[in-house]
Amino acid sequence: MELRQLEYFVAVAEELHFGRAAEKLHIGQPAVSQQLRRLERELGAELFDRSPRHVRLTPAGRALLPQARDVLTAVARARSAVASAAGVHGAPLRIGTSSGLGERLEQVLDEILRLAPDLAVELVTTGPTSERLDRVADGSLDAAFVRGTVPDEGRGLRVVPLWPDELVAAVPARHPVAQDEYATYAALAPLGLRLTTRRNNPALVDLIVGAFHAAGHEPTSSTPYTRLADTLAAIGTDGTSYTVVYAAHAAQINNRRVAFLPFEPPGLSLMTHLVVRRSAPTPHFSLLMQACDHDS
Repeated sequence: MELRQLEYFVAVAEELHFGRAAEKLHIGQPAVSQQLRRLERELGAELFDRSPRHVRLTPAGRALLPQARDVLTAVARARSAVASAAGVHGAPLRIGTSSGLGERLEQVLDEILRLAPDLAVELVTTGPTSERLDRVADGSLDAAFVRGTVPDEGRGLRVVPLWPDELVAAVPARHPVAQDEYATYAALAPLGLRLTTRRNNPALVDLIVGAFHAAGHEPTSSTPYTRLADTLAAIGTDGTSYTVVYAAHAAQINNRRVAFLPFEPPGLSLMTHLVVRRSAPTPHFSLLMQACDHDS
């Protein structure tokens, strides 16, 4: 039995409507129905009388409702105690981030809100990775999400690996390569690679160039990368160039002139890390780790 199943159960029991409960929970209705079916199978009893016209609690559902509420109340108290012990009240939590974290970041933020609903969170989008690390080191950021190898360079940082982020190739939808299952290095090599400068993101550039070299190919340089939206527009227009983006970011992009392909096996990915100061970590560190562990 999972806490989220009890949360979904209580929401549906209070609304007596799966759609309204899903809206209240900010999730899709199929997820609510699926988890409640699992809960019913585990308990060996139907909790709701479902019909096209109404949803009603069964006797088993009515028996479970006060118990479920008691469990959720106890969990809320425990989270509040943890949040207080972690010193999460007062100053906002300032997190350095970058584009492309997508649903991962949303899930972490949702869990922070669940653990500490009164905590203000400020997301700060910075430029190069080095700038994010400098701001963590000088205390203007409490923590930062950073992909790839994190060079300390005397900053005194603590680096915690979180999850791998897959990379995909953004290619012209009208180019033959867009019809393939994977983006192979051989097929991409003749096209122009639009990529940020190594100074801005050395981990990303080194990974991509190194993968091409390992496959026996040399990436062809193209017009310099600018903003992602402009770069994708250019790729869709010229039909002879491509770029590389995070799969989580690609999932949020709607551009019919560009296709997103995973790289040939074993694929490409960069590890995302949480970075804090080693000597004086943020008092929110325990909270952050709980939120990130929940997502993983």
